[in-house]
Amino acid sequence: MLTVDFDRLGVRPGDRVLDMGCGAGRHAFEMFRRGGDVVAFDQDGDELARVLDLFGAMRDAGEVPDGAEADIKEGDALAMPFADEEFDRIVAAEVLEHIPDDRAAIAELVRVLRPGGTIAVTVPRWLPEKVCWELSDEYHLVEGGHVRIYTGHELVQKLTAAGLEYVGRGHAHGLHAPYWWLKCAVGVDNDTNPLVRAYHQVLVWDIMGRPGYSAVTRLAERLLNPVIGKSLVLYLRKPEAPGSDR
Repeated sequence: MLTVDFDRLGVRPGDRVLDMGCGAGRHAFEMFRRGGDVVAFDQDGDELARVLDLFGAMRDAGEVPDGAEADIKEGDALAMPFADEEFDRIVAAEVLEHIPDDRAAIAELVRVLRPGGTIAVTVPRWLPEKVCWELSDEYHLVEGGHVRIYTGHELVQKLTAAGLEYVGRGHAHGLHAPYWWLKCAVGVDNDTNPLVRAYHQVLVWDIMGRPGYSAVTRLAERLLNPVIGKSLVLYLRKPEAPGSDR
């Protein structure tokens, strides 16, 4: 279940790419499939170990082109262990809402992105997230949980103030917003609720592409994304240095 449109980000074979706050690795895996030189970065070493295992399984299964590389790196988003201007493309998906000092994290992303490089930043969209917060404190008041709700204008302002150029935006996961509203209404850990279980099954059918269901769910997602898509996706570019011939 991808949030970022990699064609829009411009990922090409051989690009040096960073998945910052990679979690379980879904975006890192897609960039690996596209032939990138991928670094999956996170502070959770156990999660990274599983990502590394899956990188190996993908290579063994022939799912990646010759020349593609992938590795993991554990560390702090506020002090990433990478050189200045090291990456051609960066994904920071559903990360900044967890970081109290988001401006410092953004500065690090800008630092490691090369001039002319592109970045996709995704966060929970204001309206779906606001509904979740209103329905349940348990949803966000947990260790490592969400510390803020962004408006699109606020996030664009923070990213452009740090030196990036705004390119455009999209929305994703329209089917998931009502699911989380339901979870927040009945209890975020209440997975036995019949409505929660039924809705979850629909999402599984969508993700797995079950015949007879996925065409309907994909259409519903496309219609819902502009209205209640759970994720806001911003695409930005780091300006070229004056006089650069890149």
